[in-house]
Amino acid sequence: MKGVLICGGSGSRLKPLTEITNKSLLPVYDKPLILYPLQVLLDAGITDIAIVTGNEHMDQMAAFLGSGKRFGCTFHYCVQDQPKGIAQALGLTEIFANGESVCAILGDNVFFDDLSPVIKSFKSGTELLLKEVHDPERFGVAEMNNGRVVSIEEKPTKPKSNLAVTGCYVYDNRCYEYIRTMKPSARGELEISDVSRWYVELGEAHATILEKEWVDAGTFESLFRAAELVRQQKR
Repeated sequence: MKGVLICGGSGSRLKPLTEITNKSLLPVYDKPLILYPLQVLLDAGITDIAIVTGNEHMDQMAAFLGSGKRFGCTFHYCVQDQPKGIAQALGLTEIFANGESVCAILGDNVFFDDLSPVIKSFKSGTELLLKEVHDPERFGVAEMNNGRVVSIEEKPTKPKSNLAVTGCYVYDNRCYEYIRTMKPSARGELEISDVSRWYVELGEAHATILEKEWVDAGTFESLFRAAELVRQQKR
């Protein structure tokens, strides 16, 4: 299995911080944000990892991460010329994946569960990582039935559940076939929810519900909360 860290996007909710650096390089307590999702991949035994980010921050990202040698892995860098969605960013790694399954994680997500058993046991289809939240209308929302995902809605006004789809997506290599056929959404992006929904329609979408905290650190409040949680964990 190959790993993908998606660190694109404009980070508009974190300006002016993101005017000088990629949000994935912002500090979360005692280390840059990107090292948390990277550790998820490393814990799962994934050592061949693509980093996807925009032109404006590629130099900083490469300067910090380097070849991957000090982390015991190998990094491959992919430039996302324009922020056209998470699925578009993932699609850039098709040649890198070379027919293998992928675990793609957003560079601003912090997980406190150990995801390695789920990732290591993956065989086919998709495995989505879900978390019960109090404000599901802010996220992609999954509806479950007998351990399978039966529907996914993006930021619904009337959510069918309180299960948010977190920013860790495990797909078999067929995801790239679908991404190549995708059309942009109303906001001009290739939506990752559509990729997951394709697997739902195939009846091949499974999910794990997380028990511990999960933070999508894309706002000042959530970035601060992530730092607080990490600090508590280290006490």
